[in-house]
Amino acid sequence: MLMKCSGSKMTDRTHLRSCVFDTDKSTFTKVAVDLFHYQYQHNPVYREYCSLLKTDTSAVTSIEQIPFLPIDFFKTHRVVTGTLPVQKIFSSSGTTGQQISRHHVCDLPLYNESFSKCFNMFLGPPEDSCLLALLPSYLEREGSSLVYMVRQLIEKSGAPESGFYRYNLNDLYRQLLQLEENQKQTILLGVTFGLLEFIAAYHITLRHTRVIETGGMKGRGEELTRESLHHKLSTALGTERIYSEYGMTELLSQAYMLDDRKFHTPPWMKVVIRDVNDPLQLIGHGKTGAINIIDLANIDSCCFIATADLGKSFPDNTFETLGRMDDSDVRGCNLMWEA
Repeated sequence: MLMKCSGSKMTDRTHLRSCVFDTDKSTFTKVAVDLFHYQYQHNPVYREYCSLLKTDTSAVTSIEQIPFLPIDFFKTHRVVTGTLPVQKIFSSSGTTGQQISRHHVCDLPLYNESFSKCFNMFLGPPEDSCLLALLPSYLEREGSSLVYMVRQLIEKSGAPESGFYRYNLNDLYRQLLQLEENQKQTILLGVTFGLLEFIAAYHITLRHTRVIETGGMKGRGEELTRESLHHKLSTALGTERIYSEYGMTELLSQAYMLDDRKFHTPPWMKVVIRDVNDPLQLIGHGKTGAINIIDLANIDSCCFIATADLGKSFPDNTFETLGRMDDSDVRGCNLMWEA
């Protein structure tokens, strides 16, 4: 399979799509560079951005030479590669007065495959667990990519107990008690403020449940460091480890924080760090800077995104987040400052 993703430069969508999930460490750069040339040719917004930077596209042969599109372009422009019809528009959350991001998705099966493979890779098949989702703010609006993803995973789970919870915390508490009593493997995925509201009302000992936090406080309280948040949650829920999910409206792939306290990416996703004072300069591993993300699954929008998150990358293709750049809007993806 890897042979078809090597060789001379290819800019055919069908070929490139077939390469996304066949990419490994040895082929990642080749596929990324091919996708750059494809998106430069077929994405008017990205092409204009590269032109403004005076990028010599014919000379781009490495990741270090690829321009990363500032994520705010998803708020102000229609970022679409190619001519496929848009199947769904995902939108970000935002407080009153904020512009929201919109991700025009032309290939929902690609998104389904991406988040399913990510989930299986880091958490195991959803069929092996009951999945409970505490996502009140996300359920109250249209266009949440997280709600779409979790709904599909709940369907894959097939467990009759799986489902969404909004503000019915007592129902969630009773369900967790029953699942624990039956020793059924469970995943509780919740937005930060929802989990904090839950533990303020209930204490429970979870021995068969993995807890995954995703998102910030949504303006409903003071942001905590992740270390402080995880300590509060693990103490109240009686579990040794709290996990995290890193995802955003503008991405079709996710990273997960595992036992080593670092975020792990799938083979088709990569984080590189840029200098906060020189946004066109990438810096090495272990240095604090702004996070750039390559998500090869973003074949129909833009694979190369300059986020407003701060962090560090490591040689094993993991990374950690260290908060937000000072002039950024508060957003729902994992934005909390580490201690």
